[in-house]
Amino acid sequence: MPAHTSTIVPLNWRSVIAEAVRRRKAESMTQKEHAALASVSIPTMLAFERGERTLSLAKAFDILRVVGLLDEPAEDGAQDAFVQHAFERWRSLVARLPKDSPGRFPHGWYRIDYCLDGDLKTFEPHELEPILDQQALRNTGWPLFVTMTRSELAPYEQDGVLECWIKPAEKGVARTLSDPAHCDFWRASPDGRFMVIRGYQEDGQETFRPSSIFDTTLPIWRIAEGLLHAARMAQVLKSMPEAIVSVRFRILYTGLKGRVLRAWGNPQSNLFLDGGAARSDEALLETSVKSDAIDSALPTLIFPMIASLYDRFGVSGLSEDRVAEEVSRFRNNRT
Repeated sequence: MPAHTSTIVPLNWRSVIAEAVRRRKAESMTQKEHAALASVSIPTMLAFERGERTLSLAKAFDILRVVGLLDEPAEDGAQDAFVQHAFERWRSLVARLPKDSPGRFPHGWYRIDYCLDGDLKTFEPHELEPILDQQALRNTGWPLFVTMTRSELAPYEQDGVLECWIKPAEKGVARTLSDPAHCDFWRASPDGRFMVIRGYQEDGQETFRPSSIFDTTLPIWRIAEGLLHAARMAQVLKSMPEAIVSVRFRILYTGLKGRVLRAWGNPQSNLFLDGGAARSDEALLETSVKSDAIDSALPTLIFPMIASLYDRFGVSGLSEDRVAEEVSRFRNNRT
């Protein structure tokens, strides 16, 4: 083999893994938390720390990025960095809450994030608040990026972005709805980056125990809402009407293990696809699309993501027509 004259030394992968683990522990970060920040599954996280070589380079980069072991141009991974910082900020806020507080989402949570790529207007963080309020979809009763006027629950500027934490009921904070599904944390950046984290509606019911079921229709409604929200924000934030803006959209579900797929949330739905217990604890679903195409292509965009999610519960054979039917119900619902 010819001698190499490059100044780059061979990569010692074992040393890189060891350093990643050391940094994770130094930050008092669990494997589960590291996986969530990296938007990878817990099995992927475990495989990485065991040194398995079946991981894709992209997944390994996601894991290394969280602990500062990836040197990359500023724009590369910018959305991942935004989500990571937002998630860390949420962790710091809920750290003072009791372990079983609904605001900590003790039985699991889902996170929606998206970024807008294209020619956007320049905004200050505080200018986003009225825009978010105006563009919120009122189809579900509790919209994504919900804004309130009470001082202890209203959005505020933090770290150069607009942030909002809907605190659970506690001393000095009176709440009528204080279950996991109504204790959102979200961030919105003037450069077109958005993230919201929320607990499950299923975990605030008295008729069944938390973490026991996962509804069939609620994910379709929430993904539809998230995509349409991105389309509406793109329309407002783009620099000129003819500007082309792309949307990179993701939703991460955690705490799935042990839950059984059941038709519960929407009694009017025909989507009765009960499944077994989830075969994995997490599911990451994602898509990329031009913002102007979202409205007309909504069922087509949602179908592969929902089919992948249902597969975790052993359900197959879902048709795009049935997803389109549920999306239509979502569109026609007004609260």
